[in-house]
Amino acid sequence: MIDTAWNRLVDATARWSLRGAPDRDADRLVSRRSVIGISIRVAGVSAALVIGIIALVVAYVAWQLTPGQQREQPGPFDVHITLDTLDLTVAIIGVGGLAILFAGVASWLIARRAVRPLTEALHVQRTFVADASHELRTPLAVLHARVQRLRMQTPDDDPRRRIVDDLTSDTRILIDIVDDLLEAAAGTRSEPGVAGLQEGLARLRRDMSVLADDRHVRLHVVDHSASVGMTPTQLHRCLVALTDNAIGHTPPGGTVTVTTTPEHDRVCVRVQDDGSGISGIEPTRVFDRFAHGTGRGHGQGHGHSADGTRTGNGIGLALVREIVVRAGGDVTVESTGDYGTVLALRIPTVHAATSAPTITRRAEGR
Repeated sequence: MIDTAWNRLVDATARWSLRGAPDRDADRLVSRRSVIGISIRVAGVSAALVIGIIALVVAYVAWQLTPGQQREQPGPFDVHITLDTLDLTVAIIGVGGLAILFAGVASWLIARRAVRPLTEALHVQRTFVADASHELRTPLAVLHARVQRLRMQTPDDDPRRRIVDDLTSDTRILIDIVDDLLEAAAGTRSEPGVAGLQEGLARLRRDMSVLADDRHVRLHVVDHSASVGMTPTQLHRCLVALTDNAIGHTPPGGTVTVTTTPEHDRVCVRVQDDGSGISGIEPTRVFDRFAHGTGRGHGQGHGHSADGTRTGNGIGLALVREIVVRAGGDVTVESTGDYGTVLALRIPTVHAATSAPTITRRAEGR
């Protein structure tokens, strides 16, 4: 519980830039969170050290003021100094406060210098994502055009029409994903969107049931009606990534449950699985790019471990964080253990009157 409160304090502090506005760049948040965490810890240790020294000085002075020490005859080498109690108190507090302030500033500067390689590594990863996404745009556009042509040549009463429609929808989603990746790599904010959570959950149930059935995992999605501040495609990507991650790490016969809870101006979507929990890595790091634990991966990767759960390459959840942070929300590991893991996706809500087209209509690109 203490670690959770600490992480929330550091995250809340890291989200605010010097301009007084919340920062929504995920990479800057990672670097700033590391700097703040290191600075606070070093300053805390320095403060404890200074307070300990002050306590020893005060204890020594108090001991010297005891009647026994006052009646003691001075020796030939003793030096007697007369101090005013108020002046001594002010001096101790002033020197101690300046020492703690200096330690805090010094630790901040040292931490920034130490975290600089991390920032550069994140920049390299962002550049790689941008290059890869750019190379995918043209092939996906060609694929989407061919699928649309196939759709136009397939009659409405053809039993294959539904499959063609799904292919059209999926290629459109892939194009939107690539566009989102380019926006994330460039560090630019996308235009604000509105999506219906109920439609997103319904599409999630329809799309992921196939994967759950294939792995013999029960998928239980609880409907909830709300309008959230994300585009339908972004919402779909986040829900699918979290649910796919849960299904991939749930052994056959287990259950993945998706529930929703309103929280003031946000809505919290919780994805719970029956897996073995997160191991080999700090839970707070599962949303870092290319981070994965032992026995349980945390991305949308491939391969399977000995217990039948999928291992990952640590990319899927990082992309979820990119999207949700840019939308003004967050995603966290709420709990994990032998009983399973709960991932919490918190998204800002918007007024229903401003609702945009549902995810199904936009995704199909009709």
